Amino acid sequence: MTKRNTKRLLAVFALLTLTVVLTACGTSTVTESSTGFWDRYIVYNAAQFIQWLAKISGGNKGVGIILFTLLVRILIFPLSYISIKSMTKQQEIAPEMKALQQKYSSKDSETQAKLRDEIQKLNAENGVNPMMGCLPMVIQMPFLFALYQAIYRTPALKVGTFLWMNLGQPDPYWIMPILAALFTAATTLMSTLAQPTRTSMNWIMVAISPIMILFMAFTFPSALAIYWVVTNAFSLAQTFMLQNPFKLRRQREAKKQAERDRQRAVRKAYKRALKK
Repeated sequence: MTKRNTKRLLAVFALLTLTVVLTACGTSTVTESSTGFWDRYIVYNAAQFIQWLAKISGGNKGVGIILFTLLVRILIFPLSYISIKSMTKQQEIAPEMKALQQKYSSKDSETQAKLRDEIQKLNAENGVNPMMGCLPMVIQMPFLFALYQAIYRTPALKVGTFLWMNLGQPDPYWIMPILAALFTAATTLMSTLAQPTRTSMNWIMVAISPIMILFMAFTFPSALAIYWVVTNAFSLAQTFMLQNPFKLRRQREAKKQAERDRQRAVRKAYKRALKK
């Protein structure tokens, strides 16, 4: 594994660790008497809205969780669209970016300045804004975390049943945890296959992500397992819509073929010019 890939892998593990830490934070019950902007106005009102959705759809809290999860994912879809499209563009020019880094590998200030100029030029020519790959993702996180916290910290959302499950207890048949893990694995795999080049870190994430979801869904209340199944199923559909690896592969092959045809035409034109 290269030094660059090692750094990326460490960053991924750091993100996973942060996720676990954030999950552990704020485990107290959220009520109307809760203090603090996040608990009182964000998490509490999200929980109230889920209960309202449950009430108007027949009174089942599981249905309320599904409807709210879908609503949140639909609302933040434009941000997901911007983020995924930007990251796809960055992935497409990754080989050219690597070539520039190899060309300007010297660490002196003059060479590094040239590298920055060439990278900016490459990004501009391909309509890539590096910030747009991360910023929409960062903006999405509070919405998703508020949804998670509302389900995790509101006892009323874990009372009752949905299908075969008691919302306050883990799925006794492990069906929801397995579905959540499968959807996670499929989403991560599709995202990985969509990349023009893949590293060992990519495949590690394909393996680690579903295992983490599977473990948590086995031990957490079914209400959370329902949320994970719905949000990961939505993510899979979104990936196929915006980052379909099979479509991207055909586009890349067509682009390569067009370049080969262009080079062939140039060679033929050159040979005809020599004969004259």
